Amino acid sequence: MVRRYLGVAALALLFAGLAEPAFAAGSIPADPWEGFNRRVFAFNDKVDRYFLKPVAKGYRKITPQFLDDGITNMLGNLRGPIVIVNDVLQGKLVQSAQDTGRLLVNSTVGIAGFFDVARHMKMPRHEEDFGQTFARWGVPAGPYVVVPFMFGVTIRDGAGIGAGALMIGEVLENQLEFGWEENAVVLGLDIVDARADVIPMEESLEVQGDRYILIRDAYFQRRAFLVNDGVIEEDPFLDDDASMDEEPLSEEPGSEDPANGAPVTEEPAPDSPAPTDDGAGTGTDAQPEPAADPAATAETAQAGMTPASDEL
Repeated sequence: MVRRYLGVAALALLFAGLAEPAFAAGSIPADPWEGFNRRVFAFNDKVDRYFLKPVAKGYRKITPQFLDDGITNMLGNLRGPIVIVNDVLQGKLVQSAQDTGRLLVNSTVGIAGFFDVARHMKMPRHEEDFGQTFARWGVPAGPYVVVPFMFGVTIRDGAGIGAGALMIGEVLENQLEFGWEENAVVLGLDIVDARADVIPMEESLEVQGDRYILIRDAYFQRRAFLVNDGVIEEDPFLDDDASMDEEPLSEEPGSEDPANGAPVTEEPAPDSPAPTDDGAGTGTDAQPEPAADPAATAETAQAGMTPASDEL
């Protein structure tokens, strides 16, 4: 069994190493096989639309919510050994102890993981896999490729998925004494359950634009999030917002209104007396002039708002 794991790891190092020089130089994008990937993506989309998604909808319709949650918990519990092994391989010994305790509690008290008892005992769930371990070891991601009947992954993550599948198969065959029929049932149930769980989120989102690009970029972002344990070093969107905030509100000299920052334009008040042609000023005992013409008042107000509207 150890030889099989080492063989998968060696393949990951080989394929990622072949792609390393071009990717390290930045001359090839992360998706150099985009033309091929798009064709496979279109094929997988048709398989999902006409087969997998209808099956998943039927599964949701006939399966009560508590049973659906229990099946999801059991399938997640089967991945517990993968999480623990990768905790150790990444040097996360404290986390490996927590995940070991979680696996033991849910496998016993939780009835083979059907009930997530560990969650109520303040034992958090962690996501670790061989793809993340290879990344922490410095293995390059390699090209992005869409696998028929599956989804898009990098070469590194594909090798990690293969290693995890071998480990789960070993657990099912040797520990639970499952045959190929039971293994096939578990695999099919895992696929259908995972597809059914994303239907509510999929229906609540209105996807616009290129679906291939959206799904590919979402995959890259999630994998980077998991590899870095949720630590985001750079966010270009935050940098853009900061640069926008640093721009001055107005380039024209003059005083600004403290309420909204717009430059103050001095205009005569509508009710103030207009100056006479002979240059005589108005005194305190002067009679008030008639009210200003509404059309002139509107033109004055529009003139006073012009500098502020230019800034917008």
